[in-house]
Amino acid sequence: MGDSSSSVSIDMETIPLGGQDHILHTSHGPVSVTVFGDVDKPALVTYPDVALNHMSCFQGLFCCPEAACLLLHNFCIYHIDPPGHELGAAAISSERHVPSVHDLADQVAEVLDFFGLSSVICMGVTAGAYILTLFAMKYRERVLGLILVSPLCKGPSWTEWIYSKVVSNLLYFYGMCGVVKEFLLQRYFSKEARGGANVIESDIVLACRRLLDERQGANVTRFLEAISRRHDITDGLKKLRCRTLIFVGENSPFHSEALYMTSKMDRKYTALVEVQACGSMVTEEQPHAMLIPLEYFLMGYGVYRQCQYSTSPTSPLSPSCISPELLSPESMGLKLKPIKTRVSS
Repeated sequence: MGDSSSSVSIDMETIPLGGQDHILHTSHGPVSVTVFGDVDKPALVTYPDVALNHMSCFQGLFCCPEAACLLLHNFCIYHIDPPGHELGAAAISSERHVPSVHDLADQVAEVLDFFGLSSVICMGVTAGAYILTLFAMKYRERVLGLILVSPLCKGPSWTEWIYSKVVSNLLYFYGMCGVVKEFLLQRYFSKEARGGANVIESDIVLACRRLLDERQGANVTRFLEAISRRHDITDGLKKLRCRTLIFVGENSPFHSEALYMTSKMDRKYTALVEVQACGSMVTEEQPHAMLIPLEYFLMGYGVYRQCQYSTSPTSPLSPSCISPELLSPESMGLKLKPIKTRVSS
């Protein structure tokens, strides 16, 4: 088990929509945490992917009325942004040490210590999913469950390593230029969402493109470097005993890694949801596809949706698309079986 530091100080200001933006000064540098909801409720911690913050990575999911009934009604949400990724962040000095993935996982523990959170449910996307999985391995007793979206568990491939080097060099010389944004959008979204010569770019991609303009290139490079230096954590997956729900878009560049990760985890505690016509960032591209699996997953913790809604007609995941295994009584306890959202023809 890892040990978290107690050397945390804080600056705070109220932000719109009822959230509070906290800047915590941890032993691994400052980090922004935005808190939504009643702090007396159970805690749900989020961590986004590279170059994103909670606004650009989780807004689609948490702004769904159906998700508000399930998540915001039952949890206090603690959105952790990677260092320097919060709105209005200044460029981090090049003289400051670049944190490792272990540093970032330990930083999560310091955040929990500050807020007095003994145990939490974690939700992370791609790089954020890796950080929170590593956190769960180091601090097992503090993680009740993992919700992972297009997660990583292996070390970077040569292709990813080269990709990261190219993006880092572009960020260094040109900042958040058009080429870098295209690289990142391909990482996040399916080709259908990004559009093309005869197809208009979707609103979510346009919004993400605008939000990327606000990122400091130097800060993105630091997080990208940390993730590019990650190690393979496959051996630790079998030792996890928290319930885990994995989402992955079938068009995600990390689709095969999500399947690999699922195969290496204890099948008694793990469920897989593959989302049709979707890239990596299911939380933004197909948030409605997450709702029914999340609802049944959270029933195991005694959490229920507090208001009724009809299934979204545009959702690729309707009750007829859910595997009967997920809807079985045992799926509401600890024994979640791997599932797919595809309907057999």
